[in-house]
This record gives sequence, C-alpha cells and structure tokens, in this order.
Amino acid sequence: MFESFFPKPKLFFPSVLLWAALGIFIWYTVGDSIGAALGFDLPEPEGEPIVGLNYFYTQSFLWFYVFYIVWSAAFTAFWFTYSPHKWQWWSIPGSAFILFTTYFGVQVSVAINNWRRPFFDQFQQALTGDGSVTSAQLYGLMLIFAQIALISMAIFVVTRFFVSHYVFRWRTAMNDFYMERWPRVRHIEGASQRVQEDTMRFASIMEGLGVAFVDAVMTELPLVGEIPHALFTALIFWAAFGTGLLAIVGIKLPGLEFKNQRVEAAYRKELVYGEDNPERAQPPTVIELFENVRKNYFRLYFHYMYFNIARGLYIQADNIYVNILLIPTIVAGRITLGIWQQILTAFGQVSSSFQFLVNSWTTIVELISIYKRLHAFEAVFRGEELSELDRNYLSSQGDGFAQHIADPAPGRGGPDAVQSVGEQPFDDLKR
Repeated sequence: MFESFFPKPKLFFPSVLLWAALGIFIWYTVGDSIGAALGFDLPEPEGEPIVGLNYFYTQSFLWFYVFYIVWSAAFTAFWFTYSPHKWQWWSIPGSAFILFTTYFGVQVSVAINNWRRPFFDQFQQALTGDGSVTSAQLYGLMLIFAQIALISMAIFVVTRFFVSHYVFRWRTAMNDFYMERWPRVRHIEGASQRVQEDTMRFASIMEGLGVAFVDAVMTELPLVGEIPHALFTALIFWAAFGTGLLAIVGIKLPGLEFKNQRVEAAYRKELVYGEDNPERAQPPTVIELFENVRKNYFRLYFHYMYFNIARGLYIQADNIYVNILLIPTIVAGRITLGIWQQILTAFGQVSSSFQFLVNSWTTIVELISIYKRLHAFEAVFRGEELSELDRNYLSSQGDGFAQHIADPAPGRGGPDAVQSVGEQPFDDLKR
C-alpha cells in the first residue's frame, strides 16, 4: 500500500515528521530573524487584522512562501538522491503541494473571519438607524467578501483536482505493485477483488479522509490565536471528551467490519462454485452461510445504533456549547455582534479540526478494514506473521491462501503449490 508509492516508507514517514518539526521550530524561533536578514520587513507592526486581499501578500506571507518552498525542495532533493522511486514526483513534491494548498485554504478562512468583525459591527450599528453607516461602506465590505470567496473557490477546485489525480496515481502504483506479483497470487480466491475493489476503495477513502485530516491539522495553528485562552481551554476539554467517548463507544466496530468481510467472502465463494458445480451451493449450505452474514450484520446494526446515538448527542451539544460559555459575556455587553461572530466561527472551525476522529470515525473504521484485508493479501508474498483474526479471514478466502501463509517455503509457496479451494470442506468455511 505504501511501499508502492513512497520511497522506503518506514524511513520516509518518520523523516517527514522530523523535518516538519524542525521547520516549525526554526520558523517560530529564529524565522523572523532569518527573514529580516534576507530583506523582508519583519516583524510587521501589530494592530487590527488586515481585511481584504492584502492579507495574502504581507511581508510575513511572502517570507513564508519562500521558506516553505526552500524547505520542501531540500527534503525532496535528499530523497530523490537517497532513494529514487518511480512515483517520487507525485509522492514527495505532490504531497508538499497538497499541504501548501490546504494551508492556504485555511488562511482564506482566516481572511474571511477577519472580515466578519468589521462587517457585523457595522451591520449592528446600521440597525440603530443613527446614519453613521452608509450603504457604500456595507457594499464595500461585501465586495471584499466576494473577492476572498473567489479565491477560496479557486483554491478548493485546484486542490480537489490535484488530489484526485494524486490518489489515482497512488492506486495505479498499488495496482502495478500487485500485478508484478500476480503469478504468485492469481490462484488465490479473492485476489482479483483485492487488486481491483480494495485498491479502488482505499484510494477513494484516502482522497476524502486524507484531505480532511490535513485540513484539520492545518486549521488549528492559524485560528487558535483568535480564540480567547479560557475558551481554548474549554475547547480542548470538549474535543478530548468527545474523542474519548466515541473511541470507547465505537471500539468494537473495526473488528466487526473486518469480520463482515469474512462471512461475505465465504458466502460469495460458495455461490461462485455453485455456478459450475451442481453439488455446491446447496440450500442447507447457502442457508447456513447466509445466516452467518445475517448475524454479523445485525451485530453491526446494534453497535452502530448506540454509537450513532452517542455521536448524535455529542454533535447536537457541540452546536450550543460555545454559546453557553459566552452567555455571561453577552449579557454583560462586553462583546459586539462582530466579535461574537468572529469567535463563533473560529471556535467552530478549530473545534471541528480537534474533533476529526469524532466526525470521521465510521470512515476510519472502513479504512482500517480495507487496510487489514490488503495487509493480509500482501502477506502472501512477504511471508509475514499474521494475527489470529487475519488467519481466520484468510481461511475464509480459501485453503490455498492459508497454506501459502502457513508455509511460504520454496517448493510450496509458488502458484503450482496452491491447493484447489473448490475442495475446501464446508466445516472450514463455517469456522
């Protein structure tokens, strides 16, 4: 899954984290000093947040663009030299581009949030009817919003278009990786499903879930500063509570989803053999296999029921949580409508990023299930030890698959040594 697209994944991903951490450390400690030495006018004077397109080309932003490009290029050059890879242009510079466009999209959200305060403050003042706010002022602010919104739309379209191609290249890499080993696995029951369906589903889930995760991480840094310290502490508590709650409530779901693939595979395999062999797929056999499917689905429905109850109650409570915290401040008249809107928006966006697991748990469960299946499939040509659950799943795919895992030694691990799954006893399928 990862070796096909990234160079030396066990080294690459830790190096990404270390290089990113080092870059963040330099940026927040001596970044301004380096930028000033290079001619950027840093640090910039503090004051009211910049409203409008000027926000995107301040001296701080221009210095950040240069720093990010240089830092990413150095990392890319190292890996291009140390471990050349067929898909390196997509997996390394492509990943850096996605990170940048996602971060820039979050900055667009910051720019819109900066706009909210003057607009809603003037809106509130205009409602008093004292004539201090003109139509031109409100029209001007709405024009600024339209400009930022156009940038937001452009960034969103470019990011999604590139990510779609990026993920399909990843799927292509996995497909090529598996097909190079096809002579060793083609006789295994379910091999075609792993190569076609699971790689397709893995790619489609990564497209949505991966971008959502990056967006969640990128959202926290620029927007956290707009939330008062007390509210930020409350946010951390609330997000930790929700994540912990749903992780506990939904702990059984990944295993049940994986088991669901086992019972479905056993049922499907018997039906396939019944197409060519009249002695297979007899009513007693089919009834018992489908009963296993029914039982597992009913267990899934039950566990998803109380999981969805907990998740729904948490999400509904989240909608009013910040307002409950702000009621004393609102009653005391210590904030304006614009400030309230600004805090509400920033809190909601950061809260959503902290609650990534809460909002994506069911998709993560599906991804874990696909990962387990592909990992078990890859074990055929890796000779890895598997968990008992994985071994049981392989046995439902056919004796040849299980035998290859149990004894991958020369003379028994090749295609000629794979037993016919058509001879598998029905008792093994039930087990």
